[in-house]
Amino acid sequence: MRTASTPTHCPYCALQCGMALSPLPTGGVEVVERPDFPVNRGALCGKGRTAPAVLSSAVRLTSPLVRSGGELVPATWEEALDRIASELGRIRDEHGPDALGVFGGGGLTNEKAYTLGKFARVVLGTSQIDYNGRFCMSSAAAAGVRAFGLDRGLPFPLEDVPRTGCVILVGSNLAETMPPSLRFFSELRDNGGTLIVIDPRRTRTAEQADLHLAPRPGTDLALALGLLHLVVAEGRVDEEYVRERTAGWEEARAAAMAHWPEYVERITGVSVPHLRQAVRLFCEPEAAMVLTARGPEQQSKGTDTVGAWINLCLATGRAGRPFSGYGCLTGQGNGQGGREHGQKADQLPGYRKLDDPAARAYVAEVWGVDPDSLPGPGRSAYELLDALGTDIRALLLMGSNPVVSAPHAAHVEDRIRSLDFLAVCDVVLSETAALADVVLPVTQWAEETGTTTSLEGRVLLRRRAIDAPDGVRSDLEVLHELATRLGVEKGFPVEPEEVFEELRRASAGGIADYSGITYRRLAEENGVFWPCPARDDGPAPGTPRLFLDRFATPDGRARFAPVAHRPNAEEPDDDYPVLLTTGRVVAQYQSGAQTRRVEELNAAAPGPFVELHPRLAARLGAAEGDRLAVVSRRGRAVAPARITTGIRPDTVFMPFHWPGEGRANTLTNPALDPTSRMPEFKSCAVRVELA
Repeated sequence: MRTASTPTHCPYCALQCGMALSPLPTGGVEVVERPDFPVNRGALCGKGRTAPAVLSSAVRLTSPLVRSGGELVPATWEEALDRIASELGRIRDEHGPDALGVFGGGGLTNEKAYTLGKFARVVLGTSQIDYNGRFCMSSAAAAGVRAFGLDRGLPFPLEDVPRTGCVILVGSNLAETMPPSLRFFSELRDNGGTLIVIDPRRTRTAEQADLHLAPRPGTDLALALGLLHLVVAEGRVDEEYVRERTAGWEEARAAAMAHWPEYVERITGVSVPHLRQAVRLFCEPEAAMVLTARGPEQQSKGTDTVGAWINLCLATGRAGRPFSGYGCLTGQGNGQGGREHGQKADQLPGYRKLDDPAARAYVAEVWGVDPDSLPGPGRSAYELLDALGTDIRALLLMGSNPVVSAPHAAHVEDRIRSLDFLAVCDVVLSETAALADVVLPVTQWAEETGTTTSLEGRVLLRRRAIDAPDGVRSDLEVLHELATRLGVEKGFPVEPEEVFEELRRASAGGIADYSGITYRRLAEENGVFWPCPARDDGPAPGTPRLFLDRFATPDGRARFAPVAHRPNAEEPDDDYPVLLTTGRVVAQYQSGAQTRRVEELNAAAPGPFVELHPRLAARLGAAEGDRLAVVSRRGRAVAPARITTGIRPDTVFMPFHWPGEGRANTLTNPALDPTSRMPEFKSCAVRVELA
């Protein structure tokens, strides 16, 4: 047991708040403040403060489990690993490498994400790998690459937010999803700036706003186009900036001018005076920002929706300038790094493209393999899950719980049950792990060292503070042992720093270049912003602020996107007259696999609910707490009513943290964005009735 406190970072959201872990005399650790980290300055939400509760052997897995006679029973590590390797090898021999699937997670460290991608392509030879981050930031990533040539959640540090003049916050309830970040927006207002929140619900975040716009779910694209129309009509375009730093303006301008204010009011429900007020607040200060989250991104038109908000920034000269710009509030703890180093279906480390011959050749040389041996791009996350039990016969899953978190979740559960073989590595026996043939108990944040990349693009070092219980091994050890059993004895080290050194080489010269970053620098400097290429004349400084001189496109210009409004993939009708939108609550996180095991968090948020407007409740004859059934074309969920004027009368809201009859993702629509392959979590047609 260590005696000094260990500086590290929270295991939950992409803020990656700084904390320290101090050993307790009775064993285990407690969280203590770490005010030196600039993102949270010691502040923590309830999830971070109670994170050590999941380290307890009483709530987590401490032995491998193997299915025998229909039940999961304890087994030795040798038995469990042998069975996984044997089944993966057998299925590959009988059906080919693409019969093997790999599904990762946005909570895996950079070292694990990198190794998982390498394992899939080098050891298994499969193209069928993706991760749950596809469900979080993929639309913003696609729009950012299209506009700027580069995707990094925030192109500036959060500390810039209080220094701008106005922030439009689109589809984010950060007061509940990342509470320590709210102080940056409070400081913005204290400094005389304004906050505009766009959300169908009057959330805790919207209550802090100077202006709250409550559009109908799925109409954020029309709203952004309407604002851009007014920018043009009112002569607020920064013509010099558009001429010198952008391309494609005429096409984007023409598309926006088809969305006149009264038309946008009919689509969105946001009044024309409020549209004009938003334009004035955004355009009058010298600097302004647009920040998006899952609201506009989790749509079947999410890439175009984010592109429209980027267009607003470009037309007004609000990108690539100090204290201005577009940014995405990345959700998962390593959602940024997780999509940079190879666990996405189409990517190699360093944010290289898998179908780029030069990228394949470079990474293959680092890995010591023939470039032609690397498979091509595979299926995106939902498409991969949808193929389980048919084209894909076996799945290795790390750090995800799609039985709760995937759209059309009952169908995904059926697909998982139809597999010939499922192996899961997890900290707890999640709902997905409970369906597995083999479950491996793995180390978690406080029991291992590794790096994550925050929503700011700041690479951070988590440090091991406590020994894992007997019977628990790291994901890196698992992949090393499986690789050895499958005939690849070299190239899969178990020490995180050794993996990171290889990641540095593999990312060198790529968009997400980590080659100038070392563990020592991360420890000494409180993190380093990428890109950070290695230099011969000393340490590279890192890049806290992107695009100040040029964008990452071939000609250095940002690209407008000529986009137009289109309806939701599924609009209300007589049978399903209401729109459902989903989201999170402050005391739970993602699928709840870990937070639902913490007594204090469960006391604050014990279960699902259906939030609805009093007018809708009156039509149903429903009172507060009545059990309501929400029914979509995909299934039925039941939860108690929570009646509030803080939601549109044509909309209901359900949090998605729980399994069972209240599983919100039983209802959600897997319609995919054509570019990002993001499912339409944020709107689907439902009917609501008394249960």
